[in-house]
Amino acid sequence: MKRKIKIWLECFRLRTLPVSLSGVVIAIGLAKFHGHFKWVPALLCLVFALLAQIVSNTANEYFDYLQGTDKPGRVGPRRGVTEGDIKPATLRNVTFGLLALACAVGCCLIPYGGWWLLPVGVVIALAALAYSTGPYPLSYHGLGELTVFIFFGLVPVNLTYYVQSLRFDPTVLLMSITTGLLAVNVLLINNYRDVEDDREAGKKTSVVIFGRKAAAFSYLLNGYTGMAVLAIFWLMIAVLKVLPAWTLVIPVIYLALHTTTWYKLRHRDGAALNPLLGETARNMLIFTLLLTIVLIIYA
Repeated sequence: MKRKIKIWLECFRLRTLPVSLSGVVIAIGLAKFHGHFKWVPALLCLVFALLAQIVSNTANEYFDYLQGTDKPGRVGPRRGVTEGDIKPATLRNVTFGLLALACAVGCCLIPYGGWWLLPVGVVIALAALAYSTGPYPLSYHGLGELTVFIFFGLVPVNLTYYVQSLRFDPTVLLMSITTGLLAVNVLLINNYRDVEDDREAGKKTSVVIFGRKAAAFSYLLNGYTGMAVLAIFWLMIAVLKVLPAWTLVIPVIYLALHTTTWYKLRHRDGAALNPLLGETARNMLIFTLLLTIVLIIYA
């Protein structure tokens, strides 16, 4: 039983979950800061984001298996269906079952945000699948990073804020950009590690197309650009409330962690890159929690 639980937890890729939760958590902090926090839609958004991320992960594993991208003994984390620990039909059923559950949770947001959220939810559900399958799998054509930026940055931050406030805000848009840039780095680490396997399988990720040097530079640039956008955010909210000088430690802490991980990225290869996926997600989570705490404290 313990082994089965471990196999499924690996399939859900828990280390990547901060990517989906960060956008919602930051939006909750922003809603609190602007005086619009509502706990019910906020909680629904958290659950929806968590389910959507897991669906994306399991769908990616299932469809990569069908297309022969993942092979036994791969460099990256163990894939249960590829190694024979999970039956393909079981993984497929779990994926679509969780997708249905995510859709049900998403429908519960309609009373708070309006019926226009229904087609948005359909697009999100389709994107979770289109990332790895369909007539033009996004991750197979160098569009993975753009997809992550939109659906783990722009969409969760702005929509979570909207269902609480019934309005959009330029400061929220800025933080959705920062969130998206940090989320992209988690995918970059993954594709950086798997570049040889992906090239062999014909999966044209951005790293396959542009090379590892460009990917490493993009990784570093995303973090620093995200903090530059944060600086603009702070200048804009200063009109409402000037935050204490000590809060400037947030980007300093993040950039120190980010630069350290980038340095490791440049000097590691193969399985030694696996821990850096978790480190990148950790860095994003630390930034998210620190910023959200500040927004709540000084609301």
